[in-house]
Amino acid sequence: MKKVVIAILLPLALLLIPTAWIPIEGLTLIEHRMLAIFLLAILFWVLEPIPIFATSVLVVGLELLLISNKGPVFLRTGFGTEGFGTLMDYSAILGTFASPIIMLFLGGFFLAMAATKYRLDTNLARVCLRPFGENPRMVMLGLMLITAFFSMFMSNTATTALMLAILAPVLKLFKKDDPGRLAFILCIPFAANIGGIGTPIGTPPNAVAMKYLAGENAVTFSQWMAFGIPFAVVMLALAWWLLLKFNPPKETRMQLVIKGKFDLSWRAIVVYVTFAGTILLWLTGALHGMNSYVVAMFPVVIFVVTSIVGKNDLKKISWDVLWLITGGIALGMGLEQTGLSKSMIDSVPFSAFPPLVIVLMVTIVAITMSTFISNTATANLLLPIMAALGANLAALESWGGAKMLIIAVALSCSFAMALPVSTPPNAMAYATGLLDTKSLIRAGISVSILGLIFIYGLMFLLNQTGFV
Repeated sequence: MKKVVIAILLPLALLLIPTAWIPIEGLTLIEHRMLAIFLLAILFWVLEPIPIFATSVLVVGLELLLISNKGPVFLRTGFGTEGFGTLMDYSAILGTFASPIIMLFLGGFFLAMAATKYRLDTNLARVCLRPFGENPRMVMLGLMLITAFFSMFMSNTATTALMLAILAPVLKLFKKDDPGRLAFILCIPFAANIGGIGTPIGTPPNAVAMKYLAGENAVTFSQWMAFGIPFAVVMLALAWWLLLKFNPPKETRMQLVIKGKFDLSWRAIVVYVTFAGTILLWLTGALHGMNSYVVAMFPVVIFVVTSIVGKNDLKKISWDVLWLITGGIALGMGLEQTGLSKSMIDSVPFSAFPPLVIVLMVTIVAITMSTFISNTATANLLLPIMAALGANLAALESWGGAKMLIIAVALSCSFAMALPVSTPPNAMAYATGLLDTKSLIRAGISVSILGLIFIYGLMFLLNQTGFV
């Protein structure tokens, strides 16, 4: 109850105080209202008095009510004059529910749903694990690589659920006092978190980042994969090494058996071809001219028309994730179009800090926030501000400007792995009852620190090669 009171009263108090009292120079009434909405989003996402996806819907509703050109007449009388600001187009706010980013994620959900329905994921895991033999260390590496690959194109939550199910018979091969059990349990959520970095649809922070990587900062699906996959592979190798160092297996040999066979029905073949074809089209956008958002609609259309995905399957889609991203897009649009993000940036003397210090500050803030609240919520809050900061601070131009900041913050959000609440994969692994918080914190913080260091290295390389 205390959380609810705090989350409601603080934004309300901010909304009611005179605009002149707020220490942001030149703040308009519209920006004042947007600031109250922004504060409400922060408090609701941190304190969670309601589900985080519900907060996103609330953000959209409040923007329509308080700052849109079709809100109540008494709230928009006199707007457009000096000191009041400009109202947002209501259709643009409602359009966030059908944003290209949402369609991109929807296509990914359809691919994941069909792959699971026709056991493509399980059979790929069975086939791909064979080359790794019977050495526990290599089997663990195989599990991490497969988990990471699935997480690039499927929800990392769904991937973790699948791989934990596959992991169950593996754990039975260990004695209860074997530290290797812990390494195998931790490897699945860590690989799912890291693997999602590889593609724009791998994890929600990436999808939120793509919203701002447009125009002169545009990054295509294949360009993201060009740096995302190598980076993910390096981090997977480091995470694998760290987990084995902390929890070396006593077993020297294990025989893993995953039963199953590929479905050869015509619908299953359509799924296989569509899955491979969609990935290929995403990788070759420069050749055929279609962007990743258009390509994402192919699996949706094909699976619906062929009845591979029916009306009952649609109920299984993670609509809460889509609505969470929608709220983030609406929040970013409000910050940008009302001019609040620029006013907030101008009120802080960022020009007094060296560019490197600014990068260190924003990435550390991102990974710290993501450790304690949803990484998607963190991305929703920080990325619009980073886009404005990068665009308005001349000192950052030599470091890639907005593009570099957006990518760095998005990647930082994905490396919050220290607590069960940090990511859904962490929570699912912890829910098995086989994982203790101390071991998760030790391994999670280590991977997070290494992740930050290598993010800085990646940004340097991208800058040197002219990518950012």
